Amino acid sequence: MLLRRCSLLGCVAVLALSRLAPSVGAQAGPPAPDTGDYLYRFVIVQAAPGKLLDLIELYRSRMPVIAAGGDELPFIVRHSQGDHWDLCIIYPSGSWADYYSRERMAKRQAAGDASGVPNAEFARRFYSMISWHEDLYAAGPPLEVFRAHARGMGLAHFEMLLALPGKREELVKERQMENVFNRERGRGGTLIFVHDQGAAWDVITLGVYRDWRHYAESETIPAEVSAAAAKKAGFAGPDAIGPYMRTLISTHRDTLGPILPAPPR
Repeated sequence: MLLRRCSLLGCVAVLALSRLAPSVGAQAGPPAPDTGDYLYRFVIVQAAPGKLLDLIELYRSRMPVIAAGGDELPFIVRHSQGDHWDLCIIYPSGSWADYYSRERMAKRQAAGDASGVPNAEFARRFYSMISWHEDLYAAGPPLEVFRAHARGMGLAHFEMLLALPGKREELVKERQMENVFNRERGRGGTLIFVHDQGAAWDVITLGVYRDWRHYAESETIPAEVSAAAAKKAGFAGPDAIGPYMRTLISTHRDTLGPILPAPPR
Protein backbone atom coordinates (compact mmCIF):
# COMPACT_ATOMS: atom_id res chain seq x y z
CA MET A 1 0.00 0.00 0.00
CA LEU A 2 1.27 3.43 -0.91
CA LEU A 3 -0.58 5.15 1.94
CA ARG A 4 -1.46 3.52 5.25
CA ARG A 5 -4.29 5.85 6.22
CA CYS A 6 -6.68 8.20 4.50
CA SER A 7 -9.21 10.78 5.51
CA LEU A 8 -12.70 10.77 4.07
CA LEU A 9 -11.57 13.28 1.45
CA GLY A 10 -8.27 11.48 0.81
CA CYS A 11 -9.65 8.01 0.03
CA VAL A 12 -10.18 8.81 -3.64
CA ALA A 13 -6.53 9.86 -3.93
CA VAL A 14 -5.38 6.64 -2.24
CA LEU A 15 -7.41 4.52 -4.63
CA ALA A 16 -6.06 6.41 -7.61
CA LEU A 17 -2.47 6.02 -6.47
CA SER A 18 -2.91 2.31 -5.76
CA ARG A 19 -3.77 1.74 -9.41
CA LEU A 20 -0.37 3.11 -10.38
CA ALA A 21 1.56 0.54 -8.38
CA PRO A 22 2.69 -2.77 -9.89
CA SER A 23 -0.02 -5.37 -10.00
CA VAL A 24 0.16 -8.08 -7.35
CA GLY A 25 2.18 -11.04 -8.55
CA ALA A 26 3.42 -9.26 -11.68
CA GLN A 27 6.63 -10.72 -12.99
CA ALA A 28 9.20 -8.45 -14.59
CA GLY A 29 11.40 -11.34 -15.71
CA PRO A 30 14.96 -12.05 -14.62
CA PRO A 31 16.93 -8.99 -13.53
CA ALA A 32 18.95 -7.39 -16.31
CA PRO A 33 22.61 -6.63 -15.57
CA ASP A 34 21.76 -2.98 -15.04
CA THR A 35 23.18 -2.58 -11.54
CA GLY A 36 25.80 -4.18 -9.31
CA ASP A 37 28.50 -3.44 -6.75
CA TYR A 38 31.21 -1.91 -8.97
CA LEU A 39 32.20 1.50 -7.57
CA TYR A 40 31.82 4.65 -9.70
CA ARG A 41 32.63 8.22 -8.76
CA PHE A 42 30.42 10.94 -10.26
CA VAL A 43 31.84 14.47 -10.34
CA ILE A 44 29.08 16.93 -11.29
CA VAL A 45 30.35 20.41 -12.10
CA GLN A 46 29.12 23.88 -12.95
CA ALA A 47 31.89 25.86 -14.61
CA ALA A 48 32.76 29.39 -13.59
CA PRO A 49 31.49 32.01 -16.05
CA GLY A 50 33.51 31.83 -19.26
CA LYS A 51 35.52 28.81 -18.07
CA LEU A 52 33.62 25.84 -19.52
CA LEU A 53 35.86 25.31 -22.55
CA ASP A 54 38.96 25.71 -20.39
CA LEU A 55 37.57 23.13 -17.99
CA ILE A 56 36.89 20.68 -20.81
CA GLU A 57 40.43 21.17 -22.09
CA LEU A 58 41.79 20.61 -18.59
CA TYR A 59 40.12 17.20 -18.52
CA ARG A 60 41.15 16.33 -22.06
CA SER A 61 44.77 17.15 -21.31
CA ARG A 62 44.59 15.00 -18.18
CA MET A 63 43.51 11.83 -19.97
CA PRO A 64 47.07 10.55 -20.69
CA VAL A 65 47.99 11.11 -17.04
CA ILE A 66 44.93 9.17 -15.86
CA ALA A 67 45.85 6.30 -18.18
CA ALA A 68 49.50 6.36 -17.07
CA GLY A 69 48.32 6.18 -13.48
CA GLY A 70 46.59 2.89 -14.20
CA ASP A 71 43.02 4.18 -13.92
CA GLU A 72 40.11 3.77 -16.29
CA LEU A 73 39.48 6.83 -18.43
CA PRO A 74 36.47 8.83 -17.25
CA PHE A 75 33.19 9.09 -19.13
CA ILE A 76 32.31 12.77 -19.64
CA VAL A 77 28.97 14.30 -20.61
CA ARG A 78 28.43 17.97 -21.42
CA HIS A 79 25.09 19.51 -20.49
CA SER A 80 22.66 20.44 -23.24
CA GLN A 81 19.21 20.42 -21.61
CA GLY A 82 17.98 19.93 -18.07
CA ASP A 83 19.73 20.49 -14.75
CA HIS A 84 22.09 23.43 -14.10
CA TRP A 85 25.41 21.57 -14.19
CA ASP A 86 27.81 21.80 -17.14
CA LEU A 87 29.77 18.54 -16.96
CA CYS A 88 29.25 15.11 -15.42
CA ILE A 89 32.45 13.10 -15.16
CA ILE A 90 32.14 9.42 -14.24
CA TYR A 91 35.26 7.67 -12.97
CA PRO A 92 35.04 3.86 -12.99
CA SER A 93 36.80 2.99 -9.73
CA GLY A 94 36.20 -0.70 -9.01
CA SER A 95 36.14 -0.76 -5.22
CA TRP A 96 37.24 1.41 -2.32
CA ALA A 97 40.00 -1.03 -1.41
CA ASP A 98 41.42 -1.20 -4.93
CA TYR A 99 41.09 2.44 -5.96
CA TYR A 100 42.54 3.80 -2.74
CA SER A 101 45.15 1.13 -2.19
CA ARG A 102 48.66 2.34 -1.39
CA GLU A 103 49.98 0.99 -4.69
CA ARG A 104 47.29 2.64 -6.83
CA MET A 105 47.67 5.98 -5.07
CA ALA A 106 51.45 5.89 -5.50
CA LYS A 107 51.14 5.11 -9.22
CA ARG A 108 48.59 7.89 -9.64
CA GLN A 109 50.87 10.35 -7.86
CA ALA A 110 53.90 9.30 -9.93
CA ALA A 111 51.99 9.77 -13.20
CA GLY A 112 50.95 13.27 -12.15
CA ASP A 113 54.48 14.22 -11.13
CA ALA A 114 55.93 12.88 -14.39
CA SER A 115 53.43 14.92 -16.44
CA GLY A 116 54.69 18.21 -15.02
CA VAL A 117 51.24 18.90 -13.54
CA PRO A 118 51.12 17.09 -10.17
CA ASN A 119 47.76 16.09 -8.82
CA ALA A 120 47.69 19.00 -6.38
CA GLU A 121 48.26 21.46 -9.24
CA PHE A 122 45.54 19.79 -11.32
CA ALA A 123 43.17 20.21 -8.37
CA ARG A 124 44.15 23.88 -7.99
CA ARG A 125 43.39 24.52 -11.68
CA PHE A 126 40.13 22.62 -11.41
CA TYR A 127 38.89 24.70 -8.46
CA SER A 128 39.89 27.91 -10.23
CA MET A 129 37.53 27.05 -13.13
CA ILE A 130 34.35 26.02 -11.31
CA SER A 131 31.48 27.70 -9.49
CA TRP A 132 30.00 24.57 -7.93
CA HIS A 133 30.52 20.83 -7.80
CA GLU A 134 29.40 17.70 -5.99
CA ASP A 135 30.84 14.19 -5.79
CA LEU A 136 28.84 10.99 -5.53
CA TYR A 137 30.23 7.50 -5.05
CA ALA A 138 27.71 4.95 -6.26
CA ALA A 139 27.46 1.20 -6.82
CA GLY A 140 26.73 0.29 -10.42
CA PRO A 141 27.01 -2.45 -13.02
CA PRO A 142 30.24 -4.27 -13.87
CA LEU A 143 32.75 -2.27 -15.90
CA GLU A 144 32.29 -4.40 -19.03
CA VAL A 145 28.55 -3.70 -18.92
CA PHE A 146 29.20 0.03 -18.58
CA ARG A 147 31.63 -0.03 -21.52
CA ALA A 148 29.26 -1.96 -23.75
CA HIS A 149 26.38 0.35 -22.82
CA ALA A 150 28.25 3.51 -23.83
CA ARG A 151 30.20 2.18 -26.83
CA GLY A 152 29.43 4.07 -30.04
CA MET A 153 26.85 6.34 -28.40
CA GLY A 154 26.79 10.12 -28.66
CA LEU A 155 24.01 11.31 -26.35
CA ALA A 156 23.43 10.63 -22.65
CA HIS A 157 20.27 10.96 -20.56
CA PHE A 158 20.69 11.15 -16.79
CA GLU A 159 17.87 10.84 -14.29
CA MET A 160 18.86 11.79 -10.74
CA LEU A 161 16.45 10.93 -7.96
CA LEU A 162 15.99 11.37 -4.22
CA ALA A 163 13.83 8.63 -2.74
CA LEU A 164 11.20 9.23 -0.11
CA PRO A 165 12.06 7.74 3.31
CA GLY A 166 11.98 3.95 3.16
CA LYS A 167 11.41 3.91 -0.61
CA ARG A 168 14.93 3.52 -2.01
CA GLU A 169 14.75 -0.22 -2.64
CA GLU A 170 11.33 0.13 -4.26
CA LEU A 171 12.68 2.95 -6.42
CA VAL A 172 15.55 0.75 -7.65
CA LYS A 173 13.01 -1.97 -8.48
CA GLU A 174 10.85 0.56 -10.33
CA ARG A 175 13.87 1.61 -12.38
CA GLN A 176 14.53 -2.04 -13.27
CA MET A 177 10.89 -2.48 -14.27
CA GLU A 178 11.20 0.51 -16.59
CA ASN A 179 14.18 -1.22 -18.18
CA VAL A 180 12.00 -4.26 -18.87
CA PHE A 181 9.34 -1.96 -20.32
CA ASN A 182 11.78 -0.24 -22.65
CA ARG A 183 13.53 -3.41 -23.78
CA GLU A 184 10.17 -4.99 -24.59
CA ARG A 185 9.53 -1.98 -26.83
CA GLY A 186 12.89 -2.41 -28.58
CA ARG A 187 14.50 0.45 -26.69
CA GLY A 188 17.72 0.26 -24.74
CA GLY A 189 17.65 0.06 -20.97
CA THR A 190 19.47 2.27 -18.51
CA LEU A 191 22.29 1.61 -16.10
CA ILE A 192 21.35 2.05 -12.45
CA PHE A 193 23.71 3.56 -9.88
CA VAL A 194 22.82 3.47 -6.18
CA HIS A 195 24.23 5.86 -3.58
CA ASP A 196 27.18 4.73 -1.48
CA GLN A 197 28.85 7.94 -0.26
CA GLY A 198 28.83 11.65 -1.07
CA ALA A 199 26.10 13.78 -2.62
CA ALA A 200 22.47 13.26 -1.69
CA TRP A 201 21.21 11.44 -4.80
CA ASP A 202 19.86 7.99 -3.98
CA VAL A 203 19.67 6.70 -7.55
CA ILE A 204 21.11 7.86 -10.86
CA THR A 205 20.20 6.18 -14.14
CA LEU A 206 22.11 6.55 -17.39
CA GLY A 207 20.51 5.99 -20.77
CA VAL A 208 22.51 6.41 -23.97
CA TYR A 209 21.56 7.03 -27.59
CA ARG A 210 23.32 7.44 -30.90
CA ASP A 211 21.97 10.98 -31.33
CA TRP A 212 18.90 13.14 -30.75
CA ARG A 213 16.96 11.40 -33.51
CA HIS A 214 17.57 8.03 -31.87
CA TYR A 215 16.39 9.46 -28.54
CA ALA A 216 13.13 10.67 -30.16
CA GLU A 217 12.32 7.33 -31.82
CA SER A 218 10.22 6.30 -28.82
CA GLU A 219 7.48 8.55 -30.22
CA THR A 220 7.08 6.18 -33.19
CA ILE A 221 6.39 3.04 -31.13
CA PRO A 222 2.77 1.85 -31.60
CA ALA A 223 0.53 2.32 -28.56
CA GLU A 224 -0.37 -1.36 -28.42
CA VAL A 225 3.30 -2.33 -28.25
CA SER A 226 3.87 0.04 -25.33
CA ALA A 227 0.73 -1.24 -23.58
CA ALA A 228 1.87 -4.85 -23.83
CA ALA A 229 5.38 -3.93 -22.68
CA ALA A 230 4.02 -2.08 -19.65
CA LYS A 231 1.92 -5.07 -18.62
CA LYS A 232 4.87 -7.44 -18.98
CA ALA A 233 7.02 -5.13 -16.84
CA GLY A 234 4.38 -5.13 -14.09
CA PHE A 235 2.81 -1.69 -14.63
CA ALA A 236 -0.89 -1.01 -15.05
CA GLY A 237 -0.13 0.70 -18.36
CA PRO A 238 2.30 3.14 -20.00
CA ASP A 239 0.54 6.18 -18.56
CA ALA A 240 0.95 4.82 -15.01
CA ILE A 241 4.74 4.55 -15.10
CA GLY A 242 5.68 8.17 -14.44
CA PRO A 243 3.02 8.81 -11.79
CA TYR A 244 3.93 5.61 -9.92
CA MET A 245 7.63 6.53 -9.91
CA ARG A 246 6.70 9.92 -8.46
CA THR A 247 5.05 8.24 -5.46
CA LEU A 248 8.54 7.00 -4.50
CA ILE A 249 10.58 10.20 -4.78
CA SER A 250 10.94 13.70 -3.40
CA THR A 251 13.14 15.07 -6.20
CA HIS A 252 13.69 14.13 -9.84
CA ARG A 253 16.00 15.86 -12.32
CA ASP A 254 16.69 15.00 -15.95
CA THR A 255 19.67 16.10 -18.03
CA LEU A 256 20.47 15.39 -21.68
CA GLY A 257 23.81 16.10 -23.28
CA PRO A 258 26.48 14.95 -25.73
CA ILE A 259 29.09 12.42 -24.67
CA LEU A 260 32.58 13.84 -25.10
CA PRO A 261 34.76 11.39 -27.02
CA ALA A 262 37.63 9.93 -25.07
CA PRO A 263 41.07 9.65 -26.68
CA PRO A 264 42.30 6.10 -27.44
CA ARG A 265 44.38 4.55 -24.71
